[in-house]
Amino acid sequence: MEKYIWISMMDIPPDKEELFNRIYSEEHLPEIAKVPGVLGFRRYVRVEGRTEIPKYAAIIDMTSPDLVHSPEWRTASDRGEWKPKIRAHTFNRILGSFRQIA
Repeated sequence: MEKYIWISMMDIPPDKEELFNRIYSEEHLPEIAKVPGVLGFRRYVRVEGRTEIPKYAAIIDMTSPDLVHSPEWRTASDRGEWKPKIRAHTFNRILGSFRQIA
């Protein structure tokens, strides 16, 4: 079986970081994890590197690269406080699906 990941990298203004991290870890990613085909997730914060690289990254393991275009994914992404309180404040977003090759 082929393996895929979705990488979501972004920045958030410093005054929103605490709320961002709480909602992302406790609500947003757990909702996405309920989507059929999502196998798990991990979050990271940049500790070194160029400042143009977004500070925060999430990696979601999934069964298909098309999963992120599904109605279930969209519904999960919009659920809870993420959409009304956080999404509009994110910037420098880098998003993409990847297929494991090694």
